[in-house]
Amino acid sequence: MRPRTVLVGLVGAAYVVGCHWLMTSAPDSRWNAALVIGPMLGLVALFAAKRGQRLVTAVASLGLATLLLQAWRGGGLAPTTLYLAQHVAIHVALAAMFALTLRPGQDPLVSALARRVHGGAMTPAMEAYTRKVTVAWTAYFVTMAAMSLGLFAFAPFAAWALFANLLTPLAMVLMFVGEFLLRYRLHPEFERATLADALNAYARRAAAPADRAP
Repeated sequence: MRPRTVLVGLVGAAYVVGCHWLMTSAPDSRWNAALVIGPMLGLVALFAAKRGQRLVTAVASLGLATLLLQAWRGGGLAPTTLYLAQHVAIHVALAAMFALTLRPGQDPLVSALARRVHGGAMTPAMEAYTRKVTVAWTAYFVTMAAMSLGLFAFAPFAAWALFANLLTPLAMVLMFVGEFLLRYRLHPEFERATLADALNAYARRAAAPADRAP
């Protein structure tokens, strides 16, 4: 593994553990909420600015400024509600991103990524399979958002925090691994592609400049 990949993984793991500790040690602290949610909003703003997405940049920047102002002055939404909103919003946004590519005339997201991995060569079986995987990821993100809302409403906050911070990334890893194993059990004829190949394809797609209307 590349040192940069290892470093990103370690930073991500530290952020997850740190978020869980901040949420559970003082769930009503507004400054803790700023420390948990602020970095995510900042990254979204920077990423959107790099792609020229002015509206997303403005919304994320405004959200970050509002979060910091609330932490300083008090009032506004309860920190636990902000935690829920962040978790649910991320999964709803991802579900929408996958679902919108399933519309007639659109290229399913997983199909588009597979084309990047395999250099554009796609058999009809691969087209059908990758469309189904796009549907599966859409359902996964919707399910995670619904579970988040249910746990927040009916379980102790500590249980929701465990689900949001620790079980959510674990579930995503299991989803990736499960799909990888299923793919080559159902379609051993498919050209082999690793998880790293898929992530690199997505990174290249995300780094490409956003399409602009004339």
